Amino acid sequence: MWGSRRDRDRSAVVCIACGESRSREDAREYDKQGNRWDRRDKEFEYLCKECFRDLSHQPRDDLEALLVDVEAAAGGDSQEAYVEAYQREVTRRYGETKADAEDTEEHRD
Repeated sequence: MWGSRRDRDRSAVVCIACGESRSREDAREYDKQGNRWDRRDKEFEYLCKECFRDLSHQPRDDLEALLVDVEAAAGGDSQEAYVEAYQREVTRRYGETKADAEDTEEHRD
């Protein structure tokens, strides 16, 4: 029915970063929800090992939800609208950063 795990691991996958087709053995599994062990009703994406190494491996709690909310707020108007919506939402959720506060001080001078 499912075939052996060894056969699945040898199937070809496409890297979502560079678009290259790789064997499953030469790729890393990626789950947007962050829990790759809960496999029920999920379609996984893959990154080749080179692209995976280039990624930031910092925590990304709530990042997907943030980006979905920002995209809805920006309305798909433009890249500038998206960036402005992102900055507003990050400030609303997490408060002003030290760099933002310093920029505000510089503009007052």
